Amino acid sequence: MKLPREFYLRDGLTVARELIGKKIVTNLPEGLTSGIIVETEAYMGAIDAAAHSYRGKTERTKIFYGAGGFVYVYLIYGMYICTNVVANVENVPEGVLIRALQPADGVELMKRRRGKNNLRELCSGPGKLSQALGITKNFYGADLCGEEIFIEPAENFKVTATKRINVDYAGEAADYPWRFVAEGNKFILTT
Repeated sequence: MKLPREFYLRDGLTVARELIGKKIVTNLPEGLTSGIIVETEAYMGAIDAAAHSYRGKTERTKIFYGAGGFVYVYLIYGMYICTNVVANVENVPEGVLIRALQPADGVELMKRRRGKNNLRELCSGPGKLSQALGITKNFYGADLCGEEIFIEPAENFKVTATKRINVDYAGEAADYPWRFVAEGNKFILTT
């Protein structure tokens, strides 16, 4: 059962926390793959110097200015796709970076896509999980209430909040406790 649009039409902090334990699924021609979300980070638009939408609407960030429940992808280091969930209502540009998954369905396909066999490291970072799920830059704007990519209920984890990773450039926003993790989950490799 897919999460309804209403799930995403809430503030990014709530969505980021409540995505922990949900299952993200890609249903592509080569097969279905999925993972339980065990690490996220919230990015809160105009009040968050670490957010891509902090400086306003651009061609890149326009997806954040529509309703929640769509996919925002971007390239880091010129080679890795990061997968994000757009949160909140129109003109409130918030989002959630999915940072790590506990592999669930289609693990053999995920291993082939990644060229890796170590289950623990298969989806232990934003670029890794995107590659494992077959997410490309073509997913920009994909509807999470559609058939190709969606999120559904799965597990209940105790959730812990910490400061985000690799946002030292963001001044005081670097210290906001807007990273959420499934406490004690072995598929989270970053501290």
